[in-house]
Amino acid sequence: MADLADAGYLEQPHTSAGRVPSSEAYRYYVEQLTGKASLSQEDQGIIKDSLRGVSDVQEFMERTSHVLSLISHNVGITVAVGGPKNALEHVYFSRLGDQKVLAVLVTRSGLVRDRVLRLDLPQADLDEAARFINENFRGWTMEAMRTELARRLEQERSEYDRLMKSVEQLYRQGALAADETSQVVFVEGASNLVTGEQDRQRLQELLQTLEEKQKIVELLGAYLDAKQEAVRVVIGLDEALPSMRNFVLIGAPARVGDDVMGSLAVIGPTRIDYQHTMTAVSYIARLFDKILNESE
Repeated sequence: MADLADAGYLEQPHTSAGRVPSSEAYRYYVEQLTGKASLSQEDQGIIKDSLRGVSDVQEFMERTSHVLSLISHNVGITVAVGGPKNALEHVYFSRLGDQKVLAVLVTRSGLVRDRVLRLDLPQADLDEAARFINENFRGWTMEAMRTELARRLEQERSEYDRLMKSVEQLYRQGALAADETSQVVFVEGASNLVTGEQDRQRLQELLQTLEEKQKIVELLGAYLDAKQEAVRVVIGLDEALPSMRNFVLIGAPARVGDDVMGSLAVIGPTRIDYQHTMTAVSYIARLFDKILNESE
């Protein structure tokens, strides 16, 4: 015991506590794992049942956060991001009332974004504008579409007078501002961390972080490299967020072919079942590519 303590593998959290494995000890343990373990048939069945029928990125990510929480008994987190496949599928505009228009934009990656605009246009003009955009720009990347639309608004104003006036108003109000860097975050299972009185402070700290979705995006961005092929294990997340010192992140990028569409991860205490969670994350990341490729 003394040798382990001297080597930095044991620590005493506070004076009244016994010695427990340190972060360094857990890192050493993870390094010894072979990565050759496989998920049980039962777990594979749970995952496949949970993801059956998924056809787009957003739905996959939402279900994955739940199944990661279920399988790991910790917190499942997924982030869907824009990327090369963030091309337009269609837009829809609906008049909600005086000075209010609902703009719905759907991308081919499955992400849906809606926003309410302060505009006063009749539904007939909104339908015509949506038809023009869908017929001319379906399949275009968001950035390319906005660039070309801005050009047409300058050059073709007289040719499509009323139509282009409606399109211009929608464009200026941000109806097509899909925001290439926007990210949709799904979190499930925070209550899994409460196993005793000693975890209440841990849960409170985690919940404060999870309530701020941008912090989650920054956390995964800090530790998950889009170029990585294997699952990454990070023990002690205090470099990104000081309040996360006693937590572990096990995650991987989510790809369709060579395109990174987001990331998926489990966050839990240092006593997490590393081998089982690493295997589950790896399995789902591979399944992501398979399912989304088949749905195209």
